[in-house]
Amino acid sequence: MTSESADREQWIEANRAMWDERVPIHAASALYDQAGFRAGRDEIRGFEAAEVGDVTGKRLVHLQCHMGQDTLSWARRGASKVVGLDFSKPAIDVARDLAADVGLADRAEFVVSDVYEAAASLPDEDYDIVYTGIGALYWLPDLWRWAETAASLVAPGGFLYLAEFHPFLQVFGWHSTTEVVEDYFRPEPLVTDEPGSYVDIEAETVDNLSFARLHTMGDIVSAICATGLRLEFLHEHDVTVFQQFPELVRGEDGMFRLPEGRPRLPLMYSLKASRP
Repeated sequence: MTSESADREQWIEANRAMWDERVPIHAASALYDQAGFRAGRDEIRGFEAAEVGDVTGKRLVHLQCHMGQDTLSWARRGASKVVGLDFSKPAIDVARDLAADVGLADRAEFVVSDVYEAAASLPDEDYDIVYTGIGALYWLPDLWRWAETAASLVAPGGFLYLAEFHPFLQVFGWHSTTEVVEDYFRPEPLVTDEPGSYVDIEAETVDNLSFARLHTMGDIVSAICATGLRLEFLHEHDVTVFQQFPELVRGEDGMFRLPEGRPRLPLMYSLKASRP
């Protein structure tokens, strides 16, 4: 095993242990609101629904799906088959239970696998829609290898759809959008060893070591375009899905924005890349 592969294995295993421990915390949290989801709550954001379009009869795979609520929401919207993939077995166990509880087990399948092994782990060679995002890319050690993997799963006439937190926000850390504290072009990994979770910063946790990488927008778009997929659009959004910064205000649509009167910042982005 090379030093690079050993470092990558350490990265993935540390992150897997961190996520495994946090699954019960997330499943019980108000942010994920699993009771509401069982009662019919839809996880898909309005801009995603508009950009992805009608999924009726489509086969969709969701990479890095966590507990599967977004995955199952696409099935509720009419996808003929959805497959969620995540490297955390506890997360996939929750997803499988949810699928059974909401009556979608016949159209939803969940697979435990590292995302880089997706092509060998998934039940089908390709899919009409490869969907991913919402905090996924940050954890990847190798963005270019991820892009190659994701692109390999796109069927002819299909597309990759990505909705993510805007990488520009990385310069602010987690405290405020008024002070730049991180290098946007930081080349080295971001190593964190702190307890808690984004759903509960006070949660008592043991497996706290994690590795992340601050991918730039240029790297993300370049990696996807290098696979041969055709970039259809790149949209930037002034809303986000949770209170990442204290000053964000929740609107009637459930999305978070900077307060009225503040200059707007790009909080999320989305892109679509198709295979002719």
